[in-house]
Amino acid sequence: MRHVWRWFGPVDKVTIADARQAGAQGIVSALHHVPYGAVWLPAEIGRRQREVASLPDGSASDLNWEVVESLPVSEAIKTQVGEWRSHIANYRTSLENLARAGISVVCYNFMPVLDWTRTDLTWRLPHGGTTMRFDLVDFAAFDIHILRRKGALGDYTPELVSKAERRHAQMDDVERRILARSVNSGLPGSTEDTSLDGLAAQLSRYDHIDATILRRHFVDFLAEVVPTAEHLGLRLCCHPDDPPFPLLGLPRVMSTEADYRYILDAIDSPANGATLCTGSLGARPDNDLPGMIGRLGPRIHFAHLRNVRKEEPGIPCSFHEDEHLAGDTDMVAVVAALLHEEARRRKEGRPDAVIPMRPDHGQDILDDLMRGAQPGYPAIGRLKGLAELRGVEHAIRKAT
Repeated sequence: MRHVWRWFGPVDKVTIADARQAGAQGIVSALHHVPYGAVWLPAEIGRRQREVASLPDGSASDLNWEVVESLPVSEAIKTQVGEWRSHIANYRTSLENLARAGISVVCYNFMPVLDWTRTDLTWRLPHGGTTMRFDLVDFAAFDIHILRRKGALGDYTPELVSKAERRHAQMDDVERRILARSVNSGLPGSTEDTSLDGLAAQLSRYDHIDATILRRHFVDFLAEVVPTAEHLGLRLCCHPDDPPFPLLGLPRVMSTEADYRYILDAIDSPANGATLCTGSLGARPDNDLPGMIGRLGPRIHFAHLRNVRKEEPGIPCSFHEDEHLAGDTDMVAVVAALLHEEARRRKEGRPDAVIPMRPDHGQDILDDLMRGAQPGYPAIGRLKGLAELRGVEHAIRKAT
C-alpha cells in the first residue's frame, strides 16, 4: 500500500512538514474553498500542488498531491434541481483539469446534506486523550428538541424518544449549542451552510426523495462523469455513508456491500470504483470488511483505515473512534486482504496495483490536545495509527 496523508491546505494546523515526519509518502487534499458545483481551475490546482511540494522554509517536501478528497457532488446534482446539469458539466471540466495536472484518483461521496455526523468531537477517553463519538441518544435529542425536525418523533423507538427527552432536559444552553455545532460540523473545510436554519432548509430539499430516487440520481450522475473519467485514465471512488444508516429522515444509498454492488454494476467501468472506509462501514455489524475487499477488490481505488467501537448492538447504534488496532474491525485481516488484492493486481499487470491508503482519523493525544486541528485529523494520533498499520503490513509481508 502507498501511505498517504490528508491535508486541508494552508489552514491546516498539521503541516506538510508534520506529514513528512509522520512517514507519509503522498498527500490527499482538495480545494475546500471552491464552492460546490464550481469548476476547479488549473491555476487553483497548480497552487495546491506547489503548496504540497514545499516546506515552510521553501525547501522541497518530496511529497506530491496524489489523491483528491473530495471533489464534492453538489446538492443540486443529488436532488436534480436548479443548475444540476451545469454542475455536472463543471464536474467533468474539473476532472479534465485534474487529469492534466497528473492526479488520477478522485474520492467523492453521495451523502445528502452532511458529509459525516458526530455528536461529540472531543469525547474524553480513559487515557486522557479525546476522540469523536456518535451518541444515538444525544443525536435524537438534537433532532427532536433542538432542530425540531418535522417527523423526527416517528424515526425513533418510544424508548429512545424518552431517553432523548431526559437527556435534553439535563443539558444546559452551552451543552445544547456544543451538540448542535458538533452535529453540523459536516466535512472539515466545507463551504456549505450548516447552521440550524441552513440545515433545515437543506433537509427540506429531500422531502420527496427516498433511497430509490436518490440512487437513480446517483446512477444518472455516474452515467455522465464516468465516461469522462475513463477516457482521462482517472479512477473515481465513492466514500460510504458516515454513519452508514439513515439520519434526519434522509435516504442513504452507500452503506452496505449491496449498495456498492448496485452502483458498480449499474455503471460497469474500471473508472467507477469504491473508497473502502473501514470506519464508516465498520459502524454496521452486518458489513464483513475483509469479505468486501475480497469481493469488491478490483474496484477499490482508495482505502481509509480507521476503527470504531460500537457501544451497543443493532442498527443504528452509538459508537466512537477507537485506536486503529483496538476497535471492532479486525484490522490485521483487513490489511491482509488489501495486500492480497494488490498481489492479484500485480499478477494481472495492472498499473494501479498499489492501493493508496491513509490512516483515517485518530485520537487526539499528547500535543494534539492543544493544537486545535481539524476534528478527527490530529498529527500525533494519526502518526500513531500510521505506525501501527505500517507495522501490521510489514509483519504480514515478512510472514508470506
